[in-house]
Amino acid sequence: MRSIAFASVVLLVAWLVGAPSVGAAEPQDDPNAAWLAEHYTKFEHRVPMRDGVKLFTRVYVPKDDSTNYPVLLTRTPYALKPYGVDNYNDPAGSFATLAKDRFIMVSQDVRGRHGSEGTFVHMRPFNPNKGPKDTDESSDAWDTIDWLVKQVPSNNGKVGMFGISYPGFYTSMGMIDSHPALKAASPQAPIADWFIGDDIHHNGAFFLSQNFNFFWWFEQKSDDPLRDGGKKFVFNTPDGYDFFLRLGPLGNSESVHFQGRVPVWQDFLKHPNYDAFWQARNIRPHLKNIRCAVLTVGGWFDGEDLFGALETYRWTERQNVGLTNLLVMGPWTHGQWSGGSGDQVGDVKFHAKTSEYYRQKIELPFFRHFLKGDPNYTPTEAQMFETGTHQWRRFDVWPPREARAQTLFFHPQGRLALGSIPAAGSDAFDEYVSNPAKPVPFTQEVTTDYPRGYPTHDQRFASARPDVLVYETEPLDEDLTLAGPLQAALHVSTSGTDADWVVKLIDVYQPDFPDPEPNPAHRRMGGYQQLVRGDVMRSRFRNSFEQPEPMKPGKVTKIEFTIPDVLHTFRRGHRVQVQVQSSWFPLVDRNPQTYVPNIAEAKPADFRPATQRVFRSANAASGITVQVLPPRTP
Repeated sequence: MRSIAFASVVLLVAWLVGAPSVGAAEPQDDPNAAWLAEHYTKFEHRVPMRDGVKLFTRVYVPKDDSTNYPVLLTRTPYALKPYGVDNYNDPAGSFATLAKDRFIMVSQDVRGRHGSEGTFVHMRPFNPNKGPKDTDESSDAWDTIDWLVKQVPSNNGKVGMFGISYPGFYTSMGMIDSHPALKAASPQAPIADWFIGDDIHHNGAFFLSQNFNFFWWFEQKSDDPLRDGGKKFVFNTPDGYDFFLRLGPLGNSESVHFQGRVPVWQDFLKHPNYDAFWQARNIRPHLKNIRCAVLTVGGWFDGEDLFGALETYRWTERQNVGLTNLLVMGPWTHGQWSGGSGDQVGDVKFHAKTSEYYRQKIELPFFRHFLKGDPNYTPTEAQMFETGTHQWRRFDVWPPREARAQTLFFHPQGRLALGSIPAAGSDAFDEYVSNPAKPVPFTQEVTTDYPRGYPTHDQRFASARPDVLVYETEPLDEDLTLAGPLQAALHVSTSGTDADWVVKLIDVYQPDFPDPEPNPAHRRMGGYQQLVRGDVMRSRFRNSFEQPEPMKPGKVTKIEFTIPDVLHTFRRGHRVQVQVQSSWFPLVDRNPQTYVPNIAEAKPADFRPATQRVFRSANAASGITVQVLPPRTP
């Protein structure tokens, strides 16, 4: 989605739709805005939809009228500042790259946001049975495209769509039952399902700090929506761990702080299970009747919508046989590919300007080919950045067909072994006490939001805790490349009646791994425990997301869940590590570990310590199944 600190939200909007990061920049005040004003004419329209609602639409048309140009459309809930035909924005990132190649650049406030009429609905469900006047985001995109190709001068009749996060969702919706003029679409970090894997929940576990401030900012009503920048929540502390711990039960977020001012938050708390509210917002089954080329883009270190990118690609592929359907995954946080160089996330350097490469060598050629007819383009099914070795790779199918499933099994004394099943025995286990009063933090950074680089953060702070289990291989004799989804399978028991299970895949660097130069933060990279992928499963949903059920205290139970894909090489001399824990706070809200029908209604007395056991015997083997690529020949 976009669950980020307000400053980051504004910057992201700037990348997506060209809005300025601060204020309304006049052309003469900013050199980039002046360039745009020199080469483009800005128009503002109220585009009518089939039900009579008019949507505010900004159109930049190249001043060179010697030829016709394709249209590039972004639909967004984040505002098109600065408003006014004499106010030009500061183009940056993808917007700048595409504008300099000359497209008709169109951005639109979606229904009910900022300059557009109508009522806004979060992730408005797709309506497969629309009548002549019925609308959804798919029909709004269709009507907008139809108006643009008929009304905007100098267009060549071809339209493309793109957008990141929420605008990625609107791009996906625009692909469904495609307008004939829509020839190319690029949903980037698109939301696919808010309960299973994107933004709000992962496998039913509520993501707290990632969404708390965002939805406060997003939902606050403004007297002047065309100019106001939104309001951040005032925490009165920089320490999010402390703030959310003192918050108490999740329901206090509404009763104490929001108090009806964030209506969608009330919806979130009232729907703790995968009911009709959430199922209607699962876009995946509706990704059909797509008649344009698709380029789905995601980031391996996207803490918000990694799931959405991978699932959008998979379901588009499955339900549109023969379609040009491409996937790009780079070493990026949420939206990072659209601005900057992309040479680093957190402490992890990639030794390449991956974002610049994407914009110049992947995104621009895609749109040039399908919208301008540029013949110098050969589609690649999957262009994927391999972390660990820091190189781009190309695959004709994803996951790669040559990858083979193997399991990293847990063994005594914290050993981790690939393909080696534990010895016989029925009661071999490791245990820890999970205390909701002292949950495991997800980061060492002091923040009330979430650091966007946390998916690469050093996990040594967690491995030192007694409530985190650590399993680790010996140093590798040769490179080990994993490509595809991970499957966690834990045989567990709890003394409580509910529990969370967080599983993290970690790359442990050699003890003598060099520190960065320069090193103003005094990072020590020797033995660095880089998070490669982590995810959480809430036990109550182990058999059904629709019908949760408690755990039986002391009963050994199998917990299985899919963890999103990786393409990562553990280098020779590194170790593979897996950590297991039962809290990840305040990224994930606290599980009281006492089953209650709705955790948002849990009472303080429901939050109780529990003894968690992870079994590792031949008949109850716990581990992670990974997809291993054969070694590459020189």
